[in-house]
Amino acid sequence: MIVCGIFAALFAADPPPARKPAVKKPVVKKAASPKTATKTATTKKKGKAPARPVASNSWRPRQLSPTPDRYKEIQQALASKGYLKSEPSGVWDADSTEAMKQFQTDRNLTPTGKITAPALIGLGLGPKPEGSETPVAAPPQ
Repeated sequence: MIVCGIFAALFAADPPPARKPAVKKPVVKKAASPKTATKTATTKKKGKAPARPVASNSWRPRQLSPTPDRYKEIQQALASKGYLKSEPSGVWDADSTEAMKQFQTDRNLTPTGKITAPALIGLGLGPKPEGSETPVAAPPQ
């Protein structure tokens, strides 16, 4: 009976005071600056990292347009091989493009008319292959 007395005492006691519900504080959002507003709007994609803008000074080297002197040098090489009929002017015009296309066709290159590395090598204006260096004469004694 002692056991029954303990249970009776437990149930007869006043119930514990009820817990008060937690009070949620209102969340106050700060106004976003224009920079933050655009960043958050563009980076809210699920599962993917945000795209980075391409910088104008990226690490990749960019090919520059040849100078008029370089155009003239290429035109002279085309003229000396009989492809360019006009006088080398330093301006890459329609005659230069047609001459380059004909040269590329004769060399089994893709005839684009554009100045390419294989075309320059064929004209003798590109880098020399290894082992074909011209020996330098010994200085006079």
